[in-house]
Amino acid sequence: MGNSWAVDLANVGAVYPWQGLEVIMVLVAVAAWIIWHIIQISQENREFVDDIKAYGKPDQIKRALDEHPI
Repeated sequence: MGNSWAVDLANVGAVYPWQGLEVIMVLVAVAAWIIWHIIQISQENREFVDDIKAYGKPDQIKRALDEHPI
């Protein structure tokens, strides 16, 4: 049992992996988050356009729902 935790912490190296890459990892995470939002918005816009083609314009849908209440 030669290992001991009773050492001078100034002489201890990194205690977790990838030390020094924190800023890069945060930048990558923020970039991925922004890219995800761009992709999500474009897919939702595409779906909205498809819905308008299938069901008509939003005012037409509202008028149809008002004329035929459930």
